Amino acid sequence: MRSHKPLFLTLFFCTLAAGITLFFHIESQNEVTKLRLAIPQIAKEVADIREENVRLQYAIDTFESPRHLYELMKDPSYSHLRFPYLNEEFFVHEK
Repeated sequence: MRSHKPLFLTLFFCTLAAGITLFFHIESQNEVTKLRLAIPQIAKEVADIREENVRLQYAIDTFESPRHLYELMKDPSYSHLRFPYLNEEFFVHEK
């Protein structure tokens, strides 16, 4: 009668290799699933940042508008500021 040890060891190592392969495949699928679950939250954050950028750009455009600047020019707290004349400007020339 022949010994069944080599057959048993072969089956054991094949099962072990298949188990390890399956384990790492499931781990990689878990990582992919975690990333897929994070996508909606990140997309919402990006949308919030874009909306905030639009709001800030509107605030900048409103502040820098000529109408607002003329209103600031009439404000007494800014009355000391004036547009310089050409002979009062200093130009720095780079060498």
